[in-house]
Amino acid sequence: QVQLVESGGGLVQPGGSLRLSCAASGSGFRFYAMGWYRQAPGKQRELVAAITTGLSTNYSDSVKGQFTISRDNAKSTLYLQMNSLKPEGTAVYSCKADRGVLGISLWGRGTQVTVSS
Repeated sequence: QVQLVESGGGLVQPGGSLRLSCAASGSGFRFYAMGWYRQAPGKQRELVAAITTGLSTNYSDSVKGQFTISRDNAKSTLYLQMNSLKPEGTAVYSCKADRGVLGISLWGRGTQVTVSS
C-alpha cells in the first residue's frame, strides 16, 4: 500500500507556472490510477486531472490546455504541471491513488497553491 506526499505548492503571480509532485512510498505505485484534486475555500473538492495505469488522461474543462498530468512509475511520482495560473486556481491540491480491484483509495495531505499578485 502506498503513502502519498505532495510538494511544489506556493505563491505564484497570475499567469505564472508551478509543478506539483506527489511522491508515493511503498510498493505498487504503477498499479494505481492517480488523480489531482483541489479544494478552494468555501467550495467542494473537485477533480482537476486524472491518469490511468495505461497513461490515459482526462481533465476538468476548467484546466484543459492549461494543466498537464503525468506520472513516472520508476520514481513512483505523480506530477501536475500548471501553466497560465489564474486567481481562481487558488486551492489546496491533493493527490489520490485508486486501486479499484482491491477497493483501495488513498489521499495525500495536500499542498497549498495561491495565485495572487
